[in-house]
Amino acid sequence: MEEKKNVLENTCDFAGIRPIMMDLPWPAIQVQAKNQVYVNLLSVDYCGAISEMSAITQYINNENRLSCKNCPLARKILGIAMAEMMHLQKLGELIFLLGGNVDFIARQPNGRNAMWTPGYLNIPENGQKMIMADIEAERSAINQYRMHQKVINDKCVNRVLERIIKDEEYHIMLLQTLMKEYF
Repeated sequence: MEEKKNVLENTCDFAGIRPIMMDLPWPAIQVQAKNQVYVNLLSVDYCGAISEMSAITQYINNENRLSCKNCPLARKILGIAMAEMMHLQKLGELIFLLGGNVDFIARQPNGRNAMWTPGYLNIPENGQKMIMADIEAERSAINQYRMHQKVINDKCVNRVLERIIKDEEYHIMLLQTLMKEYF
């Protein structure tokens, strides 16, 4: 009995969490033709500094640090992370169909390749700053997707990017609501 007294435990229950995203269908994952320029652009969305890989990792880190102190908020953050995982998966499929490899290397316009690194993340110490960093990351992702849509002349790819943007906009709205609710 004495042993149980000194045990620290996280009682936050993550059962039943689902991806937090717009209730909209996904467009077909298809491309008009193979295109290395589009592969390079999507590789940045996949695993660049501003990317789905960065978003997932940042959200999971935030959820881990919040779960013992604020379970309801941590559960919502995990739901957003799950949506970002779906975005990563859709981008990976597009990269493959366009003729690329899914290898965690962002191919930059200047010809430099950069492997994904946790150095891309913003890891603030308190919950309020975490949410603010997440909002800023979502805004940056939307801006990057919109820039890429202007370069990509493939309606199939751009439909998927537009669907991802809708989720990112929804995440900003939700994060702003969570900011008001919890801080």
